[in-house]
Amino acid sequence: MIEKSKKYSGLLASGLYLLAGGHAYASCNLTEGGRETIIEIVDGDTVILSSGKQVRMVGTQAPKLALSRKNFKDWPLADLAKQQLENIALGKKVTLEYGGRKIDRHGRILAHIFIEDDGNKVWLQEYMLKQGLARTYSFKDNRSCVKELLNAENIARNNGVNIWQNSYYDIMNATDLNALNEKNGTYQLVEGKLLKFDHKYGQLYFNFGQNYRTDFTINVTKRNRMAFAQSGVDFKNLIGHTIRIRGWLEQRGGPMIEATHPEQFEFLD
Repeated sequence: MIEKSKKYSGLLASGLYLLAGGHAYASCNLTEGGRETIIEIVDGDTVILSSGKQVRMVGTQAPKLALSRKNFKDWPLADLAKQQLENIALGKKVTLEYGGRKIDRHGRILAHIFIEDDGNKVWLQEYMLKQGLARTYSFKDNRSCVKELLNAENIARNNGVNIWQNSYYDIMNATDLNALNEKNGTYQLVEGKLLKFDHKYGQLYFNFGQNYRTDFTINVTKRNRMAFAQSGVDFKNLIGHTIRIRGWLEQRGGPMIEATHPEQFEFLD
């Protein structure tokens, strides 16, 4: 399986992926944030610049390396993700562009990164997603380019590339409670048919089972409700339709994902 992934990754690294990708970032409304050189790759979504600043490739989440964190294990294909990013980006001059919050709580720069590769402008976020070596990962205060990033992710998933041929990254079924409970505390993509939509005590609840106390639920708290109201989506009309949600699984009676912004949702029918 890994040999197949490496073969496909090699084709993408040659620049052929640009034929399908074009300049997807053109509609993202980003603002330029300067040019530097990448001198170190930390993992598949984090780099260090010549200034010593660390940049988190906002909008993506690559398989994580333990990086000396206690009781943390490398995720499958984390080494491959780091290696692939090194292959294309290490030592390259880069342009940083911003689409939201610029610094995270760890002091890392949150930016989209662009390099020149054989005369082509390469958007590293899109590149890693098309490699099947990252998933789209947005935040309430950093939502630029999500549509474009999801398109890149879908290309890799449809081709079964790298993480998308590894069961660790399978999209989960909203009715498989045993599996969801086992994945508590992890970042997951979950999809299922919406059975009920509720608005209680200022919060929104999306229920995917008959018993909201034990079945999978999506919760939108009061502080995040406005973002959903502004999306213009009539969620009541989505009852009976299939929804995919991405976020961190937690236990609140049953398995739940707290949604902070509408871009976490995909409407599949």
